[in-house]
Amino acid sequence: MTERATFAAGCFWHVEEAFRDLKGVVGTTVGYTGGVTRGPTYKDVCSGRTHHAEAVLVEFDPGQTTYGELLESFWGLHDPSQLNRQGPDVGEQYRSAIFYHTEAQRASAEASKEQLQASEHFKNKRVVTQIRPAEEFFPAEEYHQKYFEKRGMKGCRYC
Repeated sequence: MTERATFAAGCFWHVEEAFRDLKGVVGTTVGYTGGVTRGPTYKDVCSGRTHHAEAVLVEFDPGQTTYGELLESFWGLHDPSQLNRQGPDVGEQYRSAIFYHTEAQRASAEASKEQLQASEHFKNKRVVTQIRPAEEFFPAEEYHQKYFEKRGMKGCRYC
């Protein structure tokens, strides 16, 4: 039996590639969540009017990897102290967010965020990552799925 986790950490191409390569991850889908528009397109999300985040829905085998391990990867993929941006990408759709699917995930995400905030690295920065209940997830257009793999590329940290 698999479980699901949803993360937003900037451009979803990079985030999807990183999670897809982890042991125990059996599937990834890039898309949009956390906003107000049903069935948004990439163009809609980029307009800033949908309030959706670019996110990755991760399906994983908890017998091979834990949610905590996914959280560790999430924190390492981006700068969670940047509000509504990652690198050159600016806008609410590039925010840092964890969309939890269970109460156990919520508790783990909050504890993990608190631990990160208390770390030496973040002593002078505020971790702005949102922790919210998972909402309806809208898969992105097909050309966004496994974007780097389809093009024979290795991802960039900030695309």
